[in-house]
Amino acid sequence: MEIELTHKPSYTHVVVDLEGGESIMAEPGAMVSHTTNVGIDTTTSRGGLLSSAKSMLGGESFLANEFTAEGGRGTITLAPPTPGDVNHHVLDGETLYAVDGAYLASDPDIDIDSEFGGLKSMLAGASITPLALKGSGNVLIEAFGGIEQTELADGETYTVDNEHVVAWTESVTFDARRIGGLKSTLLSGEGLVMDFTGPGTVWYQTRGLDSFMAAIAESFGGGGDQGGDAPDMTDFL
Repeated sequence: MEIELTHKPSYTHVVVDLEGGESIMAEPGAMVSHTTNVGIDTTTSRGGLLSSAKSMLGGESFLANEFTAEGGRGTITLAPPTPGDVNHHVLDGETLYAVDGAYLASDPDIDIDSEFGGLKSMLAGASITPLALKGSGNVLIEAFGGIEQTELADGETYTVDNEHVVAWTESVTFDARRIGGLKSTLLSGEGLVMDFTGPGTVWYQTRGLDSFMAAIAESFGGGGDQGGDAPDMTDFL
């Protein structure tokens, strides 16, 4: 399998060249195009990986499409649903954690499950249920906007707005908190943040989808206050 990322970073397009018999799993709606010899099979289990109720607690669909090159080499192209970047990770018997909605595609052998973010994160209202991507093989993670990578030394802590978190390595620990008290939260325009402590790597996106949608709504009179109904935000994505 060969993976090429084009049109980075704003409108990343994923080109996957498959050998005969090779497959790749992808989220529903991720497919852009494919050669005629690529077959498609929709599964509710991702090869048995997302069959548990716990797995459905994440933001990902419990459905996935498996694309297989039949009778020779084939090509499948994929893209995220919103403008943004894609990162290609090659796992080697390790775990990569990603937030709800960040998973785009992976090798069929990658084990995918949802894991609770810890009692403190739940109490902070972070609603973080990270996907655990485990095993060996290719993983593609999507983001809204560009993707930045931060390397953390042992014991070093880095803070990322909850809306901008994309993924982190298994060696990184994290917790969620609100910025200051209620007054600080309201006046600063910030809400929840995630504190990541190394060693390891953290990836975050340069734009927040919720903030982007709120900005568009505000430009149309805060949801129709100045006449007419507010537009459907999906029309702009």
